[in-house]
Amino acid sequence: MQDLSSIDPAQRAALTPAQARECFRAGQVLPTAGISAGYAQANLIIVTQELAFDFLLFAQRNPKSCPILGVLEAGEVTSELLAGGDIRTDVPQYFIYENGVKVAEPTDLGGYWRDDLVTFIVGCSFTFESALMDEGIKVAHIEQNVNVPMYKTTRRSNSAGSLSGPMVVSMRPIPASQVADAVRITSRYPAVHGAPVHIGNPEELGIKDLSTPDFGDAVQIPAGHIPVFWACGVTPQAAVMESKPALAIGHAPGHMLITNARDSQYQVP
Repeated sequence: MQDLSSIDPAQRAALTPAQARECFRAGQVLPTAGISAGYAQANLIIVTQELAFDFLLFAQRNPKSCPILGVLEAGEVTSELLAGGDIRTDVPQYFIYENGVKVAEPTDLGGYWRDDLVTFIVGCSFTFESALMDEGIKVAHIEQNVNVPMYKTTRRSNSAGSLSGPMVVSMRPIPASQVADAVRITSRYPAVHGAPVHIGNPEELGIKDLSTPDFGDAVQIPAGHIPVFWACGVTPQAAVMESKPALAIGHAPGHMLITNARDSQYQVP
């Protein structure tokens, strides 16, 4: 088994999803952008069966932020999206929330799993990054070998049942001459957030300083680049923080589930 932190980006990109998940199962922790190129990555939100309908409704009312790729019923730990895998071990790192407060950041859920937990697998914008790069658009956090920057905004998600909270966005600086191409490319991936929700001035989203993201790492923004913002699958965790359910589990932002689905499965004409 390879040490993912010590191999070059091309080797990470060539890993199969099963190989990558094996590394995470063994306890390796790092952001997953650029790993297993061509395969869809996904966010997680795991809630009690009692809260599952509220979250399903929350996702239906906020499809840009919460596009659902799959659901594991109460107690289930695998599906065709991670065939041969285990949702309790195959993500690099998890966040455990109790009453809206993050209380632990484990690399597996062995001490937290319950048979009444329902897992929602939510689309991730990492999925369309290969398409951006294939058309010559560089992705800053991959180029700079850091986690993608993510920000809470002043835009409110549509509430559902007991869940409410702000929209979270991810940001990628794009050369001004390529912004239209980035919009066109990503709009063909509606199941993984699709087209941007905002282009340009971050203050219009209530973001005061791009150098201090709420999740992930800041990236350098070269001259001539414009910040472009996509809806982010960390939005459910922001709702958990605000709504304070007794228990909820998410992925560590940027540390995604790498699925067996191909990126192309989520591309529309």
